[in-house]
Amino acid sequence: MTFLETAIKAAQAAGELLMEHFGKELNVDEAKHHDIKLALDRESQDLITSILLEQFPDHAIYGEEGLAGNQESDYQWIVDPIDGTVNYFYGIPHFCISIALRHKEELVIGVILDPSLNELWSVEKGGPAFLNGKEISVSPRTTIEESILFFGYGKTEEAMEKGHQRFKRASLRARKMRMMGSAALGMAYIATGRLDAYVESRISLWDIAAGQLLLEAAGGKTELTPVEGEPDVLSIIATNGKIPIEEIL
Repeated sequence: MTFLETAIKAAQAAGELLMEHFGKELNVDEAKHHDIKLALDRESQDLITSILLEQFPDHAIYGEEGLAGNQESDYQWIVDPIDGTVNYFYGIPHFCISIALRHKEELVIGVILDPSLNELWSVEKGGPAFLNGKEISVSPRTTIEESILFFGYGKTEEAMEKGHQRFKRASLRARKMRMMGSAALGMAYIATGRLDAYVESRISLWDIAAGQLLLEAAGGKTELTPVEGEPDVLSIIATNGKIPIEEIL
């Protein structure tokens, strides 16, 4: 089984697990002011990990819910077992599973699955981006005024203040603004031409790794800036590569 086939198998298995429990009473591991951790987050990652390591036992797993496998490996799977956990918990059908494979710091595989809509995005480095087997590309839109922008907010006071300022500037010019709750789906939507840009000052690698490869294969651009002192926490500007996003930042 190839890297991509294995990633798809793992995502689909996790998707089935999530849909079995969607809309039902869920066990909360940790409830913070701005976030929720579910027991199902761990169960989903454990399921994904078992499938990936069964096929590639010498690989590393780097996920939102922890590490597994051989952390010295040149191959590292980057996993978000539920991107959009708060949406999921509240019964909002906008969440996904995100799986990427990195080889020596280079992204080579990306898979994003929205199990509630049965939408599967997939990409291999050097190849086109696909949604349910059909090749996709970013939108042709070239101006902010005709665009829909997706903004996210970090959970620190500084990140929220920066997000507020950016949102205000952008909303005065953009056709519409959206805050949707899943970074991975936001990037997949840009790759598919549904949205035109995504901006957030603090996001984790597992949220956007698969989306970055997918978006760039579909013709978009991603700018990532490390947040000082926090490994794999990033500031992101992702676009269709055509709109002048710097005009609103």
